[in-house]
Amino acid sequence: MREDFLHFLWRWRRFNAQDLQTTDGQPLEIVHPGEPNAHAGPDFFNARIRIGDTLWAGNIEMHLRASEWLAHGHDADRAYDNVVLHVVLDEDEPIHRPDGQRLPCLALRSRIPSGLLEQYHRLLYAREWVPCAQRLGEVSAIVKVNWLDRLLVERLQEKTDAVARRIAETDGQWEEAFYRQLAHSFGLKINAETFEYLARIAPLSLLARHSDNRLQLEALLFGQAGLLEEAPDRDEYAQALAREYQFLRHKYQLRPLAASQWKFFRLRPTSFPTVRIAQLAAFLHRTQRPFAAVLTAAESGSIEQLFEVEVSPYWLTHYRFGKVSPARPKLLSQSFVHLLLINTVAPFLFHFGQIKGISHHQDQALRLLDALPPEDNSVLQKWAELGLKPQNAAQAQALLHLKTRYCQPQRCLECAIGAALLR
Repeated sequence: MREDFLHFLWRWRRFNAQDLQTTDGQPLEIVHPGEPNAHAGPDFFNARIRIGDTLWAGNIEMHLRASEWLAHGHDADRAYDNVVLHVVLDEDEPIHRPDGQRLPCLALRSRIPSGLLEQYHRLLYAREWVPCAQRLGEVSAIVKVNWLDRLLVERLQEKTDAVARRIAETDGQWEEAFYRQLAHSFGLKINAETFEYLARIAPLSLLARHSDNRLQLEALLFGQAGLLEEAPDRDEYAQALAREYQFLRHKYQLRPLAASQWKFFRLRPTSFPTVRIAQLAAFLHRTQRPFAAVLTAAESGSIEQLFEVEVSPYWLTHYRFGKVSPARPKLLSQSFVHLLLINTVAPFLFHFGQIKGISHHQDQALRLLDALPPEDNSVLQKWAELGLKPQNAAQAQALLHLKTRYCQPQRCLECAIGAALLR
């Protein structure tokens, strides 16, 4: 058994509460169980309990064994001075406060319904793709929908925490932070970190000085990426980039990446780093202040059109330097743009509204996710097989969060679906 089961029992009062007594025989009444605490300190805040004739208001701490109070050092931590009840599975030894008074304790082992414990163990030790896979259909649609709505906000909050870190790293420069996140998204999983590092050594503040000159803009990006090293001498376009880059490298004292840091293996040609960099250059050539452009486009509902850019003519017939291929447009695909909107635009809009106190921008982020189609990946396919098929990107994001943050770490008792099955 894990301690979270005690939290569940206490929060929802799913134990035999008849003739409650503390372990030293005093009558006990739970007036209010308190509010769960997800941070450091006691497990529940602001509880109200009656012991004998005295009404106590304070905090609740929980352990499987009472002795864990001492093992965790709570006896020397002032944050636990206001604990009014110690809830345990077993009281293996009485706990005393620093003044010698015994800490009131409630032991729950004999009060747990046997059927409930069996259900908990089935969830805890399930070997299915998600613990509740066999019983998911028993949960009402309203519970699932409401839970997914909450999970979407949780996922956005998690992503905005990453946004906040980027803004702190760039000394509050929203445009620079957005550019770094955008570059990270351009790399998808396989080249994400390398793309972000490129954004650091070819910052937006530098690129903005040359954004009206596409050749110089591409020279800076491809040069700092280290990809001009593979350009053959007979390739006029590549050599033009190399000449521009050598001048700009000397002027700004730049140090490029090693070309070996980019991964091409098992990528479709349309996702090659060379093509993605050309597309990023096209976007920055058209949009010198990308986050400001996003805010403007969000007002008019034209964010997708913001990413309708075309690469320079060379890349219509190339995927890599010096290797001619049949002419093909290299537009950003709709599915790729949707990923950029989900992973970069929506979190930045949401966090911007949060920081500036403008709920309108948070609503824009939520509406954007509601309007976009769901991603297509193996996790969402499995959810669909279990009857939870996402109807839009908002639900898809919530389901991804459910799998990674609740199902995989088996936080079933903190999940509305798991709690509904046990209740």
